[in-house]
Amino acid sequence: CRGNNKSWLPHFLYKVANVLLLTPTFFFCINVWLLWSYIFGVILILVDFVLVIVDLSLSEKSREVGNALEAVSLTISFFFLLDVLLRVYVEGQCHQDVNVCSLIYKYTFFHLFFIRVVTFFRFLRIIILVRVFRLASQRKELEKVTRRMVSENKRRYQKDGFDLDLTYVTDRVIAMSFPSSGKQSFYRNPIKEVARFLDTKHEGHYKVYNLCSEKGYDPQFFHYRVERVFIDDHNVPSLEDMLKYTASVREWMSADSKNIIAIHCKGGKGRTGTMVCTWFIDSDQFESAQDSLEYFGERRTDKSRSSKFQGVETPSQSRYVGYYEIMKTKFDRQLPPPKSLGIKSIRIHSIAGVGKGDGSDLKVKIIVKKELVFQCVCVFPDVGSNAAVISLQNGPVVEGDVKVMFESSGLPKGYEDVPFYFWFNTSFIEDNKLFLPREELDNPHKPKTWDLYKEDFGVTMFFSEP
Repeated sequence: CRGNNKSWLPHFLYKVANVLLLTPTFFFCINVWLLWSYIFGVILILVDFVLVIVDLSLSEKSREVGNALEAVSLTISFFFLLDVLLRVYVEGQCHQDVNVCSLIYKYTFFHLFFIRVVTFFRFLRIIILVRVFRLASQRKELEKVTRRMVSENKRRYQKDGFDLDLTYVTDRVIAMSFPSSGKQSFYRNPIKEVARFLDTKHEGHYKVYNLCSEKGYDPQFFHYRVERVFIDDHNVPSLEDMLKYTASVREWMSADSKNIIAIHCKGGKGRTGTMVCTWFIDSDQFESAQDSLEYFGERRTDKSRSSKFQGVETPSQSRYVGYYEIMKTKFDRQLPPPKSLGIKSIRIHSIAGVGKGDGSDLKVKIIVKKELVFQCVCVFPDVGSNAAVISLQNGPVVEGDVKVMFESSGLPKGYEDVPFYFWFNTSFIEDNKLFLPREELDNPHKPKTWDLYKEDFGVTMFFSEP
């Protein structure tokens, strides 16, 4: 392109080339080509941004996809590297006086404008990559902070290089939150860390009990020593499942004095506490359900961080720990004799101020073995006694574990997406009546609801022999 490099091209051809290159048509075509080349470069940079973001959001299970994205990103990087090398080569060939090459490559409008756009995006990419690397370097600390926030003031194990939402309730009983993988491991216990902890502290001598009905994990992480008890969140285990669970724990614990159990639900609190306390009763570590529940709450709560109670709070769960105490002491770890009862009526006390204040906005559902056996919207006010009554002439006959739910569109919802609910077992009903005050109803038991549910609020169920 330069005068001192003309030896390879005959002089007259060089002159002809200069004339042709300076024609308006060619000048327009070369600028259009430059325009599209720079647009293509900008698109590649934007695609690279998207690939980086998608790659960072992928879980460990999607590593094959992540590797493919990284390969594409690397190809884009090589493209820009080649682009830079070619530019260096061209500039090396065209570095002296100004002629056709410099007119085309240095002083056209498109070149001056789009090279700045591309340069800006490249500079922006560098800034973003620096931020990504900085976040990656701070990730572990960010994970720790996030996990501590999610676990609130539950007592954590923070020794020997571990920081887990995990509590030694006793030397042989561990309560913990769900061992997670993927995105959930960012704010809950990473399953690999939990496995590393158990293998380090209790190699070959631990068994894990997963109480979550909603999710599980690969038992291989814990050498297949995993047993599941299916309990819905904020609900109770069946009496049959409680007996099977305690029999399993007894067998495991008696096999070796070094054996321990690690029990978890999602947060390691309600369902976990229910089954930990059930084992305490079964193993004679506590005689009363109330004492075991208080002890679990004390051990699981880190009062140095907050006074918030981290034990079993849902009244139905506490009630079922009490049921197990009776099964152990009165029925020798056997199911109580079955009892079938017909539901005659349900009375809701101190209804004033709750919804419409007369119970007319309430709907009642009765569930047995996860099947809806009865529902009713016929609630009649008893104005003289500040109550609402549901009378059932042909009420359902129920037996075993029973769940009663009260729905209303005009009342704030809590657990189970209803204003209030409760569980009971017919075998423990005495005198054909069950009365549950506010503090023993699920959701109204929380002090934050007491502006709505007054001190005398409660539910009484009346039964008849079928």
